[in-house]
Amino acid sequence: MEALTELFTKYGPLLWEGTLETLYMTIVSTFFAYVLGLPMGVLLTVTKRGGIAEAPRFNAVFGWFVNIMRSIPFIILMFFIIPFTRFVAGTSIGATAALVPLTVSAAPFIARMVEQSLEEIDPGVLEAAACMGADKWQIITRVLLVESVPSLLRGLSISLITILGYTAITGSVGAGGLGNIAFRFGYQYYKQSVMYATIIIIILLVCIIQTIFDLIARKADKRNR
Repeated sequence: MEALTELFTKYGPLLWEGTLETLYMTIVSTFFAYVLGLPMGVLLTVTKRGGIAEAPRFNAVFGWFVNIMRSIPFIILMFFIIPFTRFVAGTSIGATAALVPLTVSAAPFIARMVEQSLEEIDPGVLEAAACMGADKWQIITRVLLVESVPSLLRGLSISLITILGYTAITGSVGAGGLGNIAFRFGYQYYKQSVMYATIIIIILLVCIIQTIFDLIARKADKRNR
């Protein structure tokens, strides 16, 4: 009990600050990753063979590019693009600088998640929209994206949780957040109580994110109405 009191008294403010930094990195980088990844996923879907904007050669080349970006381990990518991170953020250290590698790493992953969500749509729905006179842009924005909202929301929860895990890696190299606290105090200073506290907080964040988006996805799913 005394150890728990000491933990909250001595490290409570630090853990709170680390939690806020982790949420900042997770939410902001997820937003920018979707700004890049969502159109990439749409492009992969519509340009595939049989798609509404069929371009097999482009799809093959672009698909390879996405796969190559996905295959680079995050920690290697983080160091590899340090010059680009400095160019964009002005520094390679801190929570804001971490947004750059987090976004670059997550965007191709999200592109494939979006592609899978869009491919779940019944082709008959797309054909019906085309027969009613909808152009390609209308089919994408009013049919593909709208009909796949429940699946996209579930993919969003997976993306948030994945990026949340990446923030722990950035924390070990000075980006801040719970990962940095676990590394500095839990690992370097052998404060096991701090290590356990960061693990518990991250588990709670993951559970909260998963629960919220599961509820939202179920409400958005027309089959549950």
